Amino acid sequence: MRRGKRPRWMIDIAQERMDILFSLAEKEFSVNPLRSHRYVELARNISTKYNTKIPLKWRRRYCKNCHKFLQTGKNSNVRLISSEVHIKCHECNHIMKIPYIKEKKAKRRAKLESYLIQERANE
Repeated sequence: MRRGKRPRWMIDIAQERMDILFSLAEKEFSVNPLRSHRYVELARNISTKYNTKIPLKWRRRYCKNCHKFLQTGKNSNVRLISSEVHIKCHECNHIMKIPYIKEKKAKRRAKLESYLIQERANE
């Protein structure tokens, strides 16, 4: 086996482990936040060891700066500011900015298509 190249079954197991760790972090946050932060740390270690991405649904649930688990309303804020989602971590005051241009374009296209359908119906 070459250095850095893992078989598909190892990558699948790593992604499953990361998913389990993040779900445990979500369950455990209200009781013991330090343990949930530790679960995020373990999931990140698995991600770097097996050279895989953290699953998409969990990628925005931890701070990219201090690597703590984020729960909206408890230790983070989510705001929509000028076509961006701002997620602010209250642990380190870091703000993650995520654009949502694709969603706006899709909404605009749907609106345009509805106008075209109405014009065809009126003719």
